Amino acid sequence: MSIKAENIKYIYSEGTPFRTVALDNISIEVKEGDFLGIIGHTGSGKSTLIQLFNGLEKPTEGKIIVDEITVGEDKKLLSKVRQTVGLVFQYPEYQLFEETVAKDVAFGPMNLKLPQDEIDKRVRESLELVGFNFNKIKDASPFDLSGGQKRRVAIAGVLAMKPNYLVLDEPTAGLDPAGRNDLFEKIKTLHKKANVTVILVSHSMEDIAKLVNRVIVLYKGKIHMEGTPKEIYSQAEELREIGLGVPQVAEIVNELRSRGFNIRTDILTVEEAKEEILKEVRKRNV
Repeated sequence: MSIKAENIKYIYSEGTPFRTVALDNISIEVKEGDFLGIIGHTGSGKSTLIQLFNGLEKPTEGKIIVDEITVGEDKKLLSKVRQTVGLVFQYPEYQLFEETVAKDVAFGPMNLKLPQDEIDKRVRESLELVGFNFNKIKDASPFDLSGGQKRRVAIAGVLAMKPNYLVLDEPTAGLDPAGRNDLFEKIKTLHKKANVTVILVSHSMEDIAKLVNRVIVLYKGKIHMEGTPKEIYSQAEELREIGLGVPQVAEIVNELRSRGFNIRTDILTVEEAKEEILKEVRKRNV
């Protein structure tokens, strides 16, 4: 089971003076169990790519295959693709509209014409998966919640559709640090405990470094780099050349190395940096 993009090209405004190549010969595979990060500047093609995964857009050339369904070949199967690939846009809380949290999360399953007991089960499970106490939250108005709580309710609404893949486009945009950390903890839990394959689009180098097991860097509609976070962020100079940075801790490590500290180049977390620096200091004090 996987999402495959095979030789994808996507062109906006084809046949007009405003023609723009958003994606140019992209081929990737997202395997079941992956936690994939996609990074790149605004305009690099990130949002276009994930909309192709979900069938919201159709490639100009090439094909998208979701769990052996070629997207767009049979329009009757598009609803199946959209259930399989749950897409959470930036600021998904703007799509909340029901009078209670439970009704909002139930909206998708109701449209699948599921039995009421199955709908109730999915609503409870989805809200609990994103860290809510069901009985305390179910009758609350979504509009009375904090920004982070609204975001989690919106994600619960997507999870209630039982997707195999959860695609998140800048999920922490606009949240304060506490809300960001809380939401990312819930996403990590979803990946580990609920077996959800996650695709995360983010501008934050720190978030990508902490969460994902594989990174794709898009630049001008092409795949510029692909690898583990350690492999990608060890190429700090190349990332800077295309206008991207590296996590702040990696910047500190590079600066320390330039000053003669013999420490690893693939450090991405404060904890790793602390351990390596202490090792080096102890050596110097022997």
